[in-house]
This record gives sequence, C-alpha cells and structure tokens, in this order.
Amino acid sequence: MEFKIDTKNNYTLICPSARLLNAILTGELRRIYTEIGQSGSQNLIIDLSNCISADPDALPALLQLHNDFYSNGHSLVFTGLADALLAGLKNKDNEAIINSCPTMAEAIDMINMEILERDLLSEE
Repeated sequence: MEFKIDTKNNYTLICPSARLLNAILTGELRRIYTEIGQSGSQNLIIDLSNCISADPDALPALLQLHNDFYSNGHSLVFTGLADALLAGLKNKDNEAIINSCPTMAEAIDMINMEILERDLLSEE
C-alpha cells in the first residue's frame, strides 16, 4: 500500500493512494500513526481524496483511530472525503465525532486551532 507522507511543523499529512478504504488501509494508517508518534509528530491530517469508496467495516476503525488520537492529546483531521465516505459516516452517526474538513486549508486551520486551544488550556 502506497502513502504520500509529508511532515510539516505542526502536523504530518498522509495521503493513501488506495481507491478503497478498507480494514487493510485503516490498519496501515494505525501502523503509520504509531511510527509517526514515535518520531514526535502529534497531529495528523489524512487526505482521503483518492479513496472513492469504503468498506463499511472500515468506518469503525476510523472512529477508533480518531479516539486514540484525542485520548492522547493529539489532533486528527480527515479531508478529501468522497460523498460515499461521508454518507457512510452519516449512517453510522459518527460524522459529528470525527473531524473532517472539505479542504486541506480548513484541515490545517483546524489542527492549528486545536494546538492553540491545548496550549491555552494547559496554561490555566
């Protein structure tokens, strides 16, 4: 499975080349998350614009990945979600739980705002 990985100051961008979001892809995303976390990067943007369809079994894995990030005080934002993926998330009532943004610029803004929020809350 191929991934484009780009590390920036505040986040790491992962863009899988797969056309189908399935359990194998979500497992690889979890593995990459573990590796990236060990290198010190705490925030992740996953660009799923290449994924045009999803296996329904993969959606709970996305939710679990999201929960793992936030339980460790990190940020995770999905962008480039195809209509089929959004529909699957809505059917699972997870859309309000999983951070998703229609554009990369909005995903970056969300990461930066969450970093700022954590910094402000840690000062109190």
